This record gives sequence, structure tokens and C-alpha cells, in this order.
Amino acid sequence: MFNASVGEIIWVLGIVAWYVIRYPFERRARRVQVARTARTLSDRIGLATAFFGLAIVPGFYLATGIPKAADYAPYPVAIILGTFTMLLGLWVFRRSHKELGRNWSITLEIREKHKLVSSGPYALVRHPMYTSFLLIALGQAFLLANWVAGLAGLAGFAILFFLRVNKEERMMLENFGPEYRDYMERTKRLIPYLY
Repeated sequence: MFNASVGEIIWVLGIVAWYVIRYPFERRARRVQVARTARTLSDRIGLATAFFGLAIVPGFYLATGIPKAADYAPYPVAIILGTFTMLLGLWVFRRSHKELGRNWSITLEIREKHKLVSSGPYALVRHPMYTSFLLIALGQAFLLANWVAGLAGLAGFAILFFLRVNKEERMMLENFGPEYRDYMERTKRLIPYLY
């Protein structure tokens, strides 16, 4: 009933949905003035690594079948879990963008009239956008029956997260001071109630 191509098709649809969600926010963000940026080489490396792990490696695998030696038989339960996890990740991704509105940026930036957002998914975690990337990467690991292509997303996510999250929180503390410190005390970083 389930074969590898079912998971692959769901992964492709998930990546297309990811782009469809992001595109209008990216266009809108170009029209909002940046007050301060903390963009660095490590920020660019993190973004490139995440893109490499979540899109390039799996896309290359789907196009070429390389590395074939890392293939394994797909499990129906893995494809079901991957589908659910990918959908949940896309939902969190959409809600995060929607909640941030004009404050959203692909890099570490403070926008003109930037406000601290602590509602929607931001009421549960400080970085729901990263939570969505983690969920999408987990979905990829379940959907793609290849050790390299499947796990590349988790590796890319981890590098992005650990290169950026401390800088992002420092920037928010500098901008919002005690308001952000109080917010940090009320919420976890990535996973509600855990971390």
C-alpha cells in the first residue's frame, strides 16, 4: 500500500506549501523599514545550512536517487507520522508568520515600530518559527526513506538554531529589555513546557 514515492510526494507538496506560505510575507517584509540588523556571516551560514538540509539534499536525492546505499524500506507508520508532523510544522509556520505580521524578517532584524509579539504560538514558545522548522525536518526524516536525505533537515535545522537563537535573544533583550526578560521567564525556547 505505501511505498517510498508516497512519502516523497508528500514531502514535495510540503516544501511547495512552505514556499507558498512564506512568499507573501517575504514580499511584504521588503516594504517595511529595518531599524537595526544583526546579520553576520554565521547567520548566513545557518540559513544556508538549513536550506541545504531541508531542500537541496532531499531535492537532489529525489532527482537522482543518490545516495542509493542509504535507502531503506519505507514503513507506513513512518509516512503517516511524517505527514502529520509536516502538516503540524506548516500550520505552526503559517501561524508564526501571521502573528509576527510586519515584524517578520528572514534575518536578525528589528523593524521600524517593532513590537514584542507574545500571542498565538508565541504564547507557548519564544521561537515558534524554529519549532516549525524542527517539525518540518522531523516530517522529512519520516517521509524520505533514505538516511542521508531524511536526516539532512534535522542537521540543517540544528546548525541554524544553535548559530542564531542566542544572538536573536540578545537582540530582543537589547531592544525590549525587562519586557522580553519577563517573556523569557513565561515561555520555553522551542518546545512548549520542555525546552
